[in-house]
Amino acid sequence: MDVPKPLIGVLDEPGAYRDALADTIARDGLAVFAAERLEELPTETALVVAHAQAIPSLAWSSLTERLPTVVVSDSRLDADLLTAVDVGLVDYVVEPMRHGQLLRRMIRKAIELRRLEEERERDRERLAQLNAHLEELNESLETHLALLRLDQQAGGHIQRKLLPPHPQSIGGVTCDYWLIPSLYLSGDFLDFQRFDERYTLFYFADVSGHGASSAFVTVLLKYLSNRWLVEWNAERPERLPSRWLAALNRELLDTGIGKHATLFVGVIDHEERCLHYSLGAQLPKPLLVADGKVTELPGEGMPVGLFPNVEYPRLTYRLPANFRLWLCSDGILECLPGDTLDMRLRDLEQRVLTCTSLERLRDSLALGIPPDIDTEGEGGGQDLPDDLTIMLLSGFGNDHE
Repeated sequence: MDVPKPLIGVLDEPGAYRDALADTIARDGLAVFAAERLEELPTETALVVAHAQAIPSLAWSSLTERLPTVVVSDSRLDADLLTAVDVGLVDYVVEPMRHGQLLRRMIRKAIELRRLEEERERDRERLAQLNAHLEELNESLETHLALLRLDQQAGGHIQRKLLPPHPQSIGGVTCDYWLIPSLYLSGDFLDFQRFDERYTLFYFADVSGHGASSAFVTVLLKYLSNRWLVEWNAERPERLPSRWLAALNRELLDTGIGKHATLFVGVIDHEERCLHYSLGAQLPKPLLVADGKVTELPGEGMPVGLFPNVEYPRLTYRLPANFRLWLCSDGILECLPGDTLDMRLRDLEQRVLTCTSLERLRDSLALGIPPDIDTEGEGGGQDLPDDLTIMLLSGFGNDHE
């Protein structure tokens, strides 16, 4: 497809000089239209070549505002040429017939500069439109983020309402905990409730990931555990924790949401003073402090919600007269010193051995988070890479301070 030639308008009085000037311009393949007044030029005119004496001195400004203009003159001392220069015209040629090649180059250069200026103007307009559109999108995004934040805050408030009161004592065993979501909703969850005068049940869960999808799993866990607790007849308590884990494993696999969890489920027998429990990939392992020593509760289990047909261990541990049982989510490992996992686990053991209360362990982490943030729930622990939960059970004669 042929590119149309730019049309050059020549403004001068009719005569041989104007015809010669038009022929000089047309030699380079340019289209030329000669006229005596600006109004006679076609609308598609790309540039004007005007003789200095053909334009009134007051008309130069309006001419240059409308079209790019090259001035020609027969003498550098032409007063009309100086007038054109004074109003800002810097493209001029003296004796254009003698310098025809220079004139044609100046014409093409002026047309190119005008084209580039028009492109820049179009780009500025497009950029302004794009900026306006982006501002609208940003406002819409901020509105949606604010709504999402309100939804997350509301969800976090409801999730905290599902947690047990704390601290609370049942049958000589006191439970306290500290739960900090990394934002608003947490993948960590726990419960501690009386079944009857003899048995108290509790569990400690850490769902993979954090945020809304993990929080939904904790709601499912709360619902299922309450239902299973109602269905239990208080027989064979040593089997209950492993049965719960196996049932929850099937439920999570059936949902197909791709979430799994580490869990510890325990049944405290207050008459026998023993703990029946089962666990699924709990890390850090539950730590029991008694008689000045710290001990990992024995046992291993698979994560809950990853593999089908998993059997979880049935374990029993005789509880000392005075004990503290610490359960921590893996978020605490991010808050401990040490280059390796083993170093951080050893550091945690030393801390729970020396800390006689939940407050002391919390303060030893020096996280700079208000101690009541779990009940206020405004903002969570934004500086934490993961949810952080610590649960402490103490008894029978060793209620923590």
